[in-house]
Amino acid sequence: MTEYGHIAARLFQMDERVWERHASPWSVWTRVASLPLLLAAIWSHVWLGIWALVPVALVVLWLWLNPRLFPAPARRNGWSAKATFGERVWLNRKAVPIPEHHARAAHILTAISAAGFALALVGALLNDLLATVSGGLIAWFAKMWFCDRMVWLYDEMKDKHPPYAEWQRVGQKEVR
Repeated sequence: MTEYGHIAARLFQMDERVWERHASPWSVWTRVASLPLLLAAIWSHVWLGIWALVPVALVVLWLWLNPRLFPAPARRNGWSAKATFGERVWLNRKAVPIPEHHARAAHILTAISAAGFALALVGALLNDLLATVSGGLIAWFAKMWFCDRMVWLYDEMKDKHPPYAEWQRVGQKEVR
């Protein structure tokens, strides 16, 4: 796992069990929906002043709790599960190298998402609706494209590194 991957794993305490649960569509989609909540919480500083830190902290707490609240999915071959598996492959790219075209695309999409988030954050802090919404949309669409790219990465890497393929089988019942 990369140093960033280790830091993120430590910060969010993402062990094997948590990653399994995070592969749930409920976890993925409710986490994706958190960006507007975070921006609204930041925007609320106009009405709440320093107390806006409370809704911001609640959203951050939600982001930490989210992958722990939902059960691991019974089906692990859906888009959301593969996006999660692909993210794990991405975070492990130093130990198990990935194809350059995936790395390049992931870096570009991450940069676009970060720029969009920065614009949205500044917009929310300045209560500029256009900057908040446009930045939020840029960040969200880039993140969704990144997740889609992670599905592609996982599908390509699961046959090249057998432990990755096992993620789809863990916890599944045999279908007869």
